[in-house]
Amino acid sequence: MSETLHSILVANRGEIVQRVFRTARSMGLRCIAVYSDADRDAPFVTDADIAVRLPGGYLDSDAILAAAQRMGANAIHPGYGFLSENASFARAVINTGICWVGPAPDVIETMGDKLAAKQAAERAGVPTLPSSDDPGHAATVGYPLLVKAAAGGGGKGMRVVHRAEDLAEAVASAQREAANAFGDDRVFLERYVAASRHVEIQILGDQHGNLVHLGERECSIQRRHQKIIEESPSPIVDHGLRGAMGDAALALASSMAYSSLGTVEFLVDDASREFFFLEVNTRLQVEHPVTEEVTGRDLVREQLRVAAGEPLDFGTDDVTWDGHAIEVRLYAEDPSNGFLPASGTLAAFAPSTEPVVRWESGVRQGSVVGVEYDPMLAKVIAHAPTRTEAAQRLALALERLHLAGVTTNRDFLVATLRSEAFLAGDTTTDFIERVPVVHPQPFEQVETAAVVAAMWLQGRNRQQDGIWGFAPSNFRVGGFPPQWVEFATPAAGENGLRIEYQPRRSGGFVLANGRVVTVHRWSDTDLDLDINGVRRVASVSAAGGHIHVSLDSTTVSLAVTPRFAPPGSDTPTGGLVAPMPGIVLELRCAEGDQVAAGQVLVVLEAMKMEHHIAAPIAGVVSSLLIAEGQQLENGALLLTIEPPPMGGGDG
Repeated sequence: MSETLHSILVANRGEIVQRVFRTARSMGLRCIAVYSDADRDAPFVTDADIAVRLPGGYLDSDAILAAAQRMGANAIHPGYGFLSENASFARAVINTGICWVGPAPDVIETMGDKLAAKQAAERAGVPTLPSSDDPGHAATVGYPLLVKAAAGGGGKGMRVVHRAEDLAEAVASAQREAANAFGDDRVFLERYVAASRHVEIQILGDQHGNLVHLGERECSIQRRHQKIIEESPSPIVDHGLRGAMGDAALALASSMAYSSLGTVEFLVDDASREFFFLEVNTRLQVEHPVTEEVTGRDLVREQLRVAAGEPLDFGTDDVTWDGHAIEVRLYAEDPSNGFLPASGTLAAFAPSTEPVVRWESGVRQGSVVGVEYDPMLAKVIAHAPTRTEAAQRLALALERLHLAGVTTNRDFLVATLRSEAFLAGDTTTDFIERVPVVHPQPFEQVETAAVVAAMWLQGRNRQQDGIWGFAPSNFRVGGFPPQWVEFATPAAGENGLRIEYQPRRSGGFVLANGRVVTVHRWSDTDLDLDINGVRRVASVSAAGGHIHVSLDSTTVSLAVTPRFAPPGSDTPTGGLVAPMPGIVLELRCAEGDQVAAGQVLVVLEAMKMEHHIAAPIAGVVSSLLIAEGQQLENGALLLTIEPPPMGGGDG
């Protein structure tokens, strides 16, 4: 018997809330959000018909249920992460008489336990990798192996181990991370296949026993075991392999009477094309849009219809795949520094209207990227007739995004999408380690951006001049003295980058190197100018003493150097600083300790994951400035190391 849904509460945050809202509103549902204090100014909060504050955050199931009852919601959608795969929460929702948008609690419970899920797969005849829940059986599992959290996912609580002597540390670290992320510190060991592909099958079942699969997605390009590029169809899956994996996924789903959306994840050996069961995600996946784009089916709509008790109106034989879709996850993180998370305020976030791609974002200009949650800024999806065209379209859309204020993986994503290896479909799970694509911005590009910034600044100064602002920049009775501005940028080193220009009476400007610049149009957000016969329109943003210029496929950020530098303190020689905001989880040294270069001294927890900070040099810890449990800002001084004295002996 079907139920009429009229109001839905999405128990999540960010872009997935707005994604669910979009479909829910198209079906005539009132949309309710919940939010933490850190998200009070987030776009999804104001996008809701009504939003309720959660003092305890997104894991406070009692407060979420109370909000749903108070606001009259008759359905709860959990999104992904947080409580989306929490069987206790699902039961509580159902027990209050509210429609739970997801599979049955007992299915969530079984599939949420990776060990139980693997046993269920074996009973259903699905091939699995060698594994054990006993670290003492590591030799039987075989090296290299993967330490995996028994609960949860998202790359948390996972460690690759190549040598027996590293196992104990990996298990302990994975257990801490799993306990912190999922409240469950159980881990198990599984054979690690380096040259493999991560391929998953999208399944959908209703409450009447009907089951379908909607093909595969490949999600092999990952860092820290978290996906960053996904696509459908997979470049290596043919009709036969799709049929075999689809049949295996449906056999497992049928064995547990699966209802709602779900994803059965497999590891495919790149050489043999053998596939092995990994896990089942009993929720909507982050990468679901690529399946929507190639099948033309709204998966959130199907999910809501199934939750309401309606039967599926199509079968697997009715599913067709059109063209190719690729999704990238745009993160606030630093690919050149081990993909460490970044934080800050978005000085600019302005997608271009062309080429046409699908933007799913939970941020806007001015949004604060903090340390409380996952640092994903947006998902960007391109659909095209061919894989190459989809990759090129997506890369161009990313290049034309005016994005500034926070370090991101945008340039890394563009370089990957345009790389020969990616375009050839050579996308195994070791792609990032195997294919170098991170390159520094060319100095010529930075220098051009600095010229744009200098011209934009002089235009702004004219706009703000209350006396002579009406006159052109080069209006002057006498001569034209040269002007200059200095910028600090890593590309220019310690000396910075100085742009000198002199206005010409005939219009325009002459740079110190003789190049001629003509400004055709100035605005608060962009600049149309010509540099030695090359004309371009660059997007420009100014915030916090920085000028951010988007041109020639990237954004260059330049710090305006003040004429008179304020007094400040430099990091002491031998100082070790926090590479990101976070909490000191563990100290592995004390003042006076002799340490070796590369030795882990501090374990920092940021965004629910552990980060090991090692000694850059050998020496003695001369001062320790932090304590366990302390919250740190990015760049905070942790400790200092006194290098060993030069020479030695009695002379």
